Amino acid sequence: MDYQAELDKVEKKLRDIELALNESSIVAITDRHGVITFANDQFCQVSKYSREELVGSNQRIVNSGHHSREFFKEMWRTIGTGNVWKGEIKNKAKDGSIYWVDTTIVPFVNDNGKPYQYIAIRHNITKRKQYEENIAHLAYYDPLTALPNRNLLSEWIKEQAGNDHKNVAVLFLDIDRFKSINDNYGHHVGDFLLREVAIRLKNSLRHSDFISRQGGDEFIIFLNEVSSKQTISEIVNKIITQIRLPYHIQNQRITTNVSIGISIGSLRDQQDDYTKDIETLIKQADTALYHAKAKGGNTYCFNTANQNMKVNRYYQIEQELRKPILYEQLSVVYQPLINLKNNKIVGAEALLRWHHPQLGNVTPIEFIPLLEELGLIIPVGKWVLRSVCNQMKQWQDTGVFLERVSVNVSPLQFQNSDFLLDVKQVLAETAMDPHLLEIEITENALLNINESLNTLLALKELGIHISIDDFGTGYSSLSYLKELPIDTLKIDKSFIQSLNIDGEILVNTIINMGKNLNHTVLAEGIETKDQMAYLKNQHCHEGQGYYWSKPVNSEEIVKLKMLEDGSTFEKDAHY
Repeated sequence: MDYQAELDKVEKKLRDIELALNESSIVAITDRHGVITFANDQFCQVSKYSREELVGSNQRIVNSGHHSREFFKEMWRTIGTGNVWKGEIKNKAKDGSIYWVDTTIVPFVNDNGKPYQYIAIRHNITKRKQYEENIAHLAYYDPLTALPNRNLLSEWIKEQAGNDHKNVAVLFLDIDRFKSINDNYGHHVGDFLLREVAIRLKNSLRHSDFISRQGGDEFIIFLNEVSSKQTISEIVNKIITQIRLPYHIQNQRITTNVSIGISIGSLRDQQDDYTKDIETLIKQADTALYHAKAKGGNTYCFNTANQNMKVNRYYQIEQELRKPILYEQLSVVYQPLINLKNNKIVGAEALLRWHHPQLGNVTPIEFIPLLEELGLIIPVGKWVLRSVCNQMKQWQDTGVFLERVSVNVSPLQFQNSDFLLDVKQVLAETAMDPHLLEIEITENALLNINESLNTLLALKELGIHISIDDFGTGYSSLSYLKELPIDTLKIDKSFIQSLNIDGEILVNTIINMGKNLNHTVLAEGIETKDQMAYLKNQHCHEGQGYYWSKPVNSEEIVKLKMLEDGSTFEKDAHY
């Protein structure tokens, strides 16, 4: 037998194996203490260390600090007893970059069965781990805002069980009229707004708090270790203040508000109990959010014991609004508009009312937001406009003359593409003089100034008056006022009801500004003789409120007009 030939074959086979390993794998040999005695080219390439730097160094030179001490203790226990160890290790290269390797460590033992060296064969799996991390990130983080999503919220809740977080507050938050922003500016602007809101929310919270996006424009926030409602209110007011600041998106200046529902509770230690407690708090915060929205938004509401009853009523109202019989239960009432100089009735504001056979009188603050959410505000708004125009025509035909009748128009109705067509159609059907009609909108309807201006100009061409309702409570730029074809500014009743020194300054400013812009200035919510006298002294043009009359039906308006004696409408006993 040619032993040399056989030996040459074996040596060649070993060289081939070595070549294959060097080309495909990261190979290192260490002594029994973990000191590197051999490093192949692949090891040098991935670790960014030269062979001279690696050989003689301990294997810890590439330790990233990611794994626990127990992790490596278990590894050394395995190979130290002569067994092969397999696992995935996160290492750090010389330049600080991180890489993952799928590792097999084979111990070589002496005659006594003790390892004298180890060969580690590794494969670079960094790309695979990055892919897995990206998938995990998508599973637990919202891709739009980068906030935790509801999946991570659920995991976080489980992890908190047993931790020392006894007193927590849950905030359920959503953006007011977010649908209007999407509809007017497009979803790309809505998405940008959501990202900006998420940033402002995070910046308003403490490090110990947790925030997640539930979807759409809804967010859930956990405030840990809160000691009082005052602490919660301070954080919530900070959030509201930050969110209401203007956003500048694609050359658009957009303003928005948030509504927040709040629940407070103590949590039990056990996993199941803890999770149930959190779920209850989230539900209670959601309930409180509904009440904040019902107040008109831009506010917060703490959960209270009687809110569940109100929520049940909310769902009852929602179901009843969908029924065709709704219009038979609706009615329109009117509140007089008074000339403060001569105390004459110059007009009336039309207000929608709903009396349900079982639910009783449902307040506008309960059902108007729901009409908007359900998309019913447009047909109901058109029905109101038609009813009011018919009534105004009837008054005129019977000798009851008013300068104008004012109809409130929802922002959703005003921004609808068919709004102008609906107005023209109703005017034609009722044969009403357009000069007798006043369209009343809020500042929130003016989200898109360019489109709003076109609609307002078209209304003015028809001869219709334009009124801005609740003036001073929105966040439209005052510079737009001089550009918009407005006839009347209505000072919000909240300013009239708080006529202290600061309140008087605001009211006087609005009155003077309105006069300088040649607008009629009307004060809402006048209830006392002192309020009326003050507004007269400031030469406010018009007023309305319980001082003269609550909203009444059309027949009562006729009676009130007949009561006018030619000089005054003031009475000692208010209607």
